[in-house]
Amino acid sequence: MINYFETTPEEKIAILELLDECKAMVDETFSPAGYNIGINCGETAGQTIFHLHVHLIPRYEGDMEDPRGGVRGVVPEKRIY
Repeated sequence: MINYFETTPEEKIAILELLDECKAMVDETFSPAGYNIGINCGETAGQTIFHLHVHLIPRYEGDMEDPRGGVRGVVPEKRIY
């Protein structure tokens, strides 16, 4: 398994470029008010799919009562750790 911290500088740049491309597509189609971006590295950090991937999570005004906590709170029933 490779995680984000084991990628090359070129791979990190490619990941960021892809995030920008995906954001543009989601903006055009769904017009969210904000985003959460998350990468889990290791089981202890909450990773359950063991390959490198990035979560780009569109957020909308009022989608949560209290959005504080950012990406940790995106799944309401798992918000409290």
